[in-house]
Amino acid sequence: LEEILIILENMAKKYKKLLCIGRSHGIHAEPITMGLKFAYAYAEFSRHLNRIKNAKEEISFCKISGPVGTYSSVSPEVEKYVAKKLKLKPEVISTQIIPRDRHANFFSAMALLASSVERLSVEIRHLQRTEVLEVEEYFSKGQKGSSAMPHKRNPILSENLTGLARYIRNTCNSGIENIVLWHERDISHSSVERIIGPDITISMHFSLVRLKNLIKKLIIYPKNAEKNLNYLQGLHFSQHVMLKLIDKGETRENAYKIVQESAMKTWDSIRGNKKKSFQSYLLLNKKLTSRMNKKEIKKIFDNKIFIKNINHIFKSVFK
Repeated sequence: LEEILIILENMAKKYKKLLCIGRSHGIHAEPITMGLKFAYAYAEFSRHLNRIKNAKEEISFCKISGPVGTYSSVSPEVEKYVAKKLKLKPEVISTQIIPRDRHANFFSAMALLASSVERLSVEIRHLQRTEVLEVEEYFSKGQKGSSAMPHKRNPILSENLTGLARYIRNTCNSGIENIVLWHERDISHSSVERIIGPDITISMHFSLVRLKNLIKKLIIYPKNAEKNLNYLQGLHFSQHVMLKLIDKGETRENAYKIVQESAMKTWDSIRGNKKKSFQSYLLLNKKLTSRMNKKEIKKIFDNKIFIKNINHIFKSVFK
């Protein structure tokens, strides 16, 4: 995790000001930067590092308190001595076993971490789609992308990580169910733990190593990011035009309708391969031009507005 954080920070700072389109619901929204995508991940994985440390702390307990936890056949001093030798802490109160909520917390931390591994992997998969191609997994010479189609360069590493995340999350559920035992103990948890203990940690370790190498070798395509940014002919400025109208005295509802009218015409032109700009439709919109002059409209169309506070964000993330 610490190695991944170093790589994410380097990538975030390297592509801090590389503008690309942001997407909500898979549809073009407003611009962000490629660096912000890595910064999101950095902040998220930083939280996971703390969770893993805390989970390790919470599970690092020792129990030598007799058959039902009453120390009937062993002194508490023995437990204390062994715990110290093993760099553990004595369980404050136990039955025949250490309470399994400690273990469940550890497995839950693994599941949360796996979900963030998948979140970043899914982002890479989407950005590698042929129609997008803003990033791409490293493809070595002679590597095969498809057994049937020689032209393919598939995001196999991030797809693999997505699958492993599903497995780790589902395994975590067994750890949670192990909390519920009969009285001072039964062995319904034992058989499960013998499997999931090794499997979930090995799978998580493999996933993190794979993710680290994937990010480190990830290829970024700035020209494709720029092409996609401009694909909708400036529609990503729609909110700022609307806000300017509100400043001019329009109600939010009316301002939305006025801007949407020009926006939908722009959409239609793109679908019809005319690709007439959003700004040109706004300049023809009499409801808009009655409130704003040509110079004011053109001034809004500056992508710098979307990154004016990026230093603030980076200072917050990389303290």
